Amino acid sequence: MATRLKLYTPAPEETEQSTEPDVRVRLGDLLPLVAMAQRMNFIWLKDFLDDEVVVSTDLYEVMQAFRSSRPTSA
Repeated sequence: MATRLKLYTPAPEETEQSTEPDVRVRLGDLLPLVAMAQRMNFIWLKDFLDDEVVVSTDLYEVMQAFRSSRPTSA
């Protein structure tokens, strides 16, 4: 008797992603935790490196300006 692989196909409503963020967190609360996790080289942080975060337009513009003006590390 051959073994058959049964595939699960989720319903379309199960695969839809919400356009709204799941949880809102203040940047002031988030940054110290992420900085500590990076400094202490916590492996779990790598699990989230491809995740996207939503920032305000003005913060994005400041980050872009900072990126283009800061000295590069050698």
